[in-house]
Amino acid sequence: MANLILILGDQLSHHLSALDGADPAHDRVVMAEVHDEASYTNHHKKKLVLVFSAMRHFARELQAKGWQVIYHEYGPDSPHEDLLSVVQEQVLSLSPDKLVTTECGEWRLDNQIRQWHETLGVPVEIRPDRRFLASKDEFARWAEGRKQLRMEFFYREMRRKSGLLMTPGDEPEGGHWNYDADNRRKWKGQPPAPAPFRVEPDDITRDVMSLVDRHFSDHFGTTDDFHFAVTAEQARQALDHFIDFALPCFGDYQDAMADQEDWLFHAILSPYLNCGLLDPMEVCEAAERAWYAGQAPLNAVEGFIRQIIGWREFVRGIYWLKMPTYAKENRLGNDRPLPWFYWSGDTGMHCLHRTIDSTRRNGYAHHIQRLMVTGNFALLAGIKPEEICDWYLAVYADAYDWVELPNTLGMVMHADGGYLGSKPYAASGKYINRMSDYCSQCRYNVNHTTEDDACPFNALYWHFLDRHKDDFSRNPRMVMMYRNWQRQDPDHRQATLERANWLLDHLDEL
Repeated sequence: MANLILILGDQLSHHLSALDGADPAHDRVVMAEVHDEASYTNHHKKKLVLVFSAMRHFARELQAKGWQVIYHEYGPDSPHEDLLSVVQEQVLSLSPDKLVTTECGEWRLDNQIRQWHETLGVPVEIRPDRRFLASKDEFARWAEGRKQLRMEFFYREMRRKSGLLMTPGDEPEGGHWNYDADNRRKWKGQPPAPAPFRVEPDDITRDVMSLVDRHFSDHFGTTDDFHFAVTAEQARQALDHFIDFALPCFGDYQDAMADQEDWLFHAILSPYLNCGLLDPMEVCEAAERAWYAGQAPLNAVEGFIRQIIGWREFVRGIYWLKMPTYAKENRLGNDRPLPWFYWSGDTGMHCLHRTIDSTRRNGYAHHIQRLMVTGNFALLAGIKPEEICDWYLAVYADAYDWVELPNTLGMVMHADGGYLGSKPYAASGKYINRMSDYCSQCRYNVNHTTEDDACPFNALYWHFLDRHKDDFSRNPRMVMMYRNWQRQDPDHRQATLERANWLLDHLDEL
């Protein structure tokens, strides 16, 4: 044989760079489900089912195309607990000229693989991941010399590069780059939200579900009602479903939250994008065609495309630019442990209970639930960044370190000192009430601040501003809120801080 080709569980693309120029008759592909990758954090059971099942289906597709695939299924008694052990056995058995792989999405594993040649005794060729619009080097060149990085300016470069929603005169369609201001409507039950796309588990998926229930019983979440796509064909059907039934209303209601709706008009395509079943440009071009065909408004299509070639590419660039030191950032000095209700959902704060319960059942929550409910509370309460980052990495089916860490540590927790975002995403209960119907179901009163039944977000919000006034009082985007705080009656301010201090001492009781 010539080469041994390693394909990871988030690289399930037939166009992967590791396959370039390979010869199915002589090269071998190796794929592996191993304990270390499945257990280094408390991965949601549905995420494990998705990844393992998608890997097994992808391996079968490769075999159907004539590839020789060595597939290592998970087993609790396997002598191979990590990827290196699996690869090493095949190198010893097959004596390949070299190991070929595509760069992975996590600094931890990437750092390990770059040392493998010393153990394996053969060269290790790591190829760039072409599934992104901007390479690591391209992003680094764009970021060079900038004290702060702003997604909006990077996004415009990606629009120009891709040509998405651009006129022949190199101007944005509609005359504006960003329609975010049009995407903040509260959903009041109409128009009706479409049913989510569903795939009934086949024999492979059911076998994996049984495996996960048996060997990962202590992990977060449930395998019940698993209906994610596990092949590229199914993922493209999920894309078509979103374009036809949800994209037209996605823009207006992308920031909305609803007590009785888990999905609303969201795409739920990120799990497939992040494991390789969908190509980002394929997804964006489908949305773009919908606008040109008059099937969806510009604010919806632009907002959707911005999430993919804007935020998704931007956070990946920051991750590889700043790791590994980025993971240790804690500029606000947060030191409180993550409350247990993040794992159990047992809290009287209905917005948190509802979001965590949905996350437990689905392995999914949309970006406003993540940012302005679970994330906002962690920010206001001063939770240790590493603990909330690990939670986000564990509980979502689309979570991989490169996308989770900058979004959580930078955007949610503002722990990088504003490198990723110009202001912290801190808000009182009024924001949640404005964008959802959660508050009407809550035991706490969103209109109270200091009373015993007051919404905890309210006092904690002002406490956050007060304790970080040296950090944010001169921030142009926060000056107005500090003025509002200073205008409040001194006795009321003191009562607010006392209420917040009590809340911080009793987080697990809320």
